[in-house]
Amino acid sequence: MAQIRGTAGYHLGNQNAFGPGSSQHGGGMNSATNDPSPLDAIRQQTSKIEDWLDTISDPVKPYLPMIGRFLIVVTFLEDALRILTQWNDQLVYLHDYRHIPRGITHLFLIINVIAMTASSVLIIARRYSEYAVMGLIGVVVTQALGYGLIFDLNFFLRNLSVMGGLLMVLSDSWVRKKFAPAGLPQLDEKDRKMYFQLAGRVLLIFLFVGFVFAGEWSVGRVIVIVIGAVACVMVAVGFKAKWSAIILVMILSVFNILVNNFWTLHPHHPHKDFAKYDFFQILSIVGGLLLLVNMGPGQVSFDEKKKVY
Repeated sequence: MAQIRGTAGYHLGNQNAFGPGSSQHGGGMNSATNDPSPLDAIRQQTSKIEDWLDTISDPVKPYLPMIGRFLIVVTFLEDALRILTQWNDQLVYLHDYRHIPRGITHLFLIINVIAMTASSVLIIARRYSEYAVMGLIGVVVTQALGYGLIFDLNFFLRNLSVMGGLLMVLSDSWVRKKFAPAGLPQLDEKDRKMYFQLAGRVLLIFLFVGFVFAGEWSVGRVIVIVIGAVACVMVAVGFKAKWSAIILVMILSVFNILVNNFWTLHPHHPHKDFAKYDFFQILSIVGGLLLLVNMGPGQVSFDEKKKVY
């Protein structure tokens, strides 16, 4: 992260209007009213698919929260390591190109490394998640300012998605609190979790928005964009959100391996750092989607409303 930012139908009932001989017709109408609507048929089919996916994912379900949390923070861990291994390059860029005084450049990098490492470890360990998430969001904002990329659209959209993943971490930590206070405080926490899940869902899809406007157009790209766009809308509104999130995880994972394969590039290739940066950022967003698959979309969603109605 730092290196890239720096150096690089109606049925009206069973009315029998034709006398006693019309009972068979009435029976026909009864059967007609029991026919499912097209929407109900679609829901039944998607429910079958969800059940099938649940069956397949049963062995890894207990590990999804841990995997999701690790993937969310992996871009920050890689960023901290990048700063340490390219320390002099970072200092030169901040001083010569960003015109930040030398003492402040050292302090800026040290604080970033400590904040990213400590907050990432706390998130993986599920300790003090609120403070850890605030720390990492603070890192995203300060690095955007420090490296002068706050008006870079691609950077902005990607980091909105990363912050969406961090909000999913926050919601996950509140879901796991077993001894919440009774009465009004419990209601407040429930509402807070509900709206943070909504915000996290919406922010997670911004990476895909950036993908739509970047790169060369092709038939395959258009097909992926259409499928991904439908899945993004379904994630945002919370309709079959788990199923949609799984689709996005598969699309992003395949895209990441095929496009951001930095390990195949020469160590001095000019695009190696960019590919590595993109690879780990997409991993973080995949982690947020895995937490969504594990937790569900929350109460502010179509999936939850249809349970009520």
